[in-house]
Amino acid sequence: MTVPFLDLQALYREDAAAYDAAYHRVMNSGRWILGPELSRFEAAFASYCGRRHAVGVGNGLEALRLALVVAGIGPGDEVIVPAHTFIATWLAVQQCGATPVPVEPEDGGFNIGPAGVRAALSARTRAVIPVHLYGHAADGPGLEALCAEHGLVLIEDAAQAQGARWGERRVGSFGQLSAFSFYPGKNLGAFGDAGAVLTDDDELAHALRQQRNYGSTQRYAHESLGTNSRLDELQAAWLQVRLAKLDAHNARRSAVAALYAQHLAGVPGLRLPATAPGSQPVWHVYAVQATAREELQHFLSECGVETLVHYPRPVYGFAPFAAHRPAAHTRSDELCAQVLSLPMGPHLSDAQVMQVCAAVHSFFEAHPA
Repeated sequence: MTVPFLDLQALYREDAAAYDAAYHRVMNSGRWILGPELSRFEAAFASYCGRRHAVGVGNGLEALRLALVVAGIGPGDEVIVPAHTFIATWLAVQQCGATPVPVEPEDGGFNIGPAGVRAALSARTRAVIPVHLYGHAADGPGLEALCAEHGLVLIEDAAQAQGARWGERRVGSFGQLSAFSFYPGKNLGAFGDAGAVLTDDDELAHALRQQRNYGSTQRYAHESLGTNSRLDELQAAWLQVRLAKLDAHNARRSAVAALYAQHLAGVPGLRLPATAPGSQPVWHVYAVQATAREELQHFLSECGVETLVHYPRPVYGFAPFAAHRPAAHTRSDELCAQVLSLPMGPHLSDAQVMQVCAAVHSFFEAHPA
């Protein structure tokens, strides 16, 4: 039996009738951009996250960039970002003309925290972008307090953590602005590119709606220098179907993570992901660490188990950001060399999880640490 990393086809098959009905509803409406489906999804997703406004945009990178734009971040400003993340977090900062300032993840976890951010502050710091990496919530309350103390804008990058919580609050409810991606593989994914920015601020929400639509909220009345970045009606209709299942799908992901934790605990040479106190993850990926990562990945592939690496190089390892390369080896370097994401998803069966665990045990029995 082959174990896929994520079965996207199963996501459609599970609710095919609802997705097909949403398709026909949109096609028969004659509205494909900035219509009622988007309004309904925005209202539902804002309510789900505990925000007043959600503004649908073209993708996750645009969500981050537009959040920075409406927050007034630009040339001469510094924005604190995680050193270990997907490149989109840094690209959004660079595209605004600001400078990304990387902070290493906290020991034992994947996310940045208040202590590391505080140490990186300078007179030019204007904003902080924590990433809720791999579906684990960063310390939202701690970062909110730090940003309030220093007059900084807090923008969440919640692309990988739809539904995750810190305490009783969902990610997306912290700080002034929150950016989401609905790339197909996310916990809440579209059938193409899509994103959204959330806020409680009426003026920021208005500015976001202008920015996504050529600087206009009324036809041919262009009040600012905007762009074209709109979440279309079909994706909004399909996302409504996915949103209704999000909590159930996240619960199944948590059950899969619990099985991994139970059956892979104590394997020499393998480090399992830790959950910070207060964080309730949604397990976008289940990222383990192994010094023999390449060998383990090849072995699992031979056993029919598909895995991925998130991420094989730090962002400062790419040419556009080489100036940010640290002088010494970092925890980000270590994670990039060791992290391996095991199969994870709401349609992964217990039998498939046990197949993965058996293959991992077989590898380490043949390659003792």
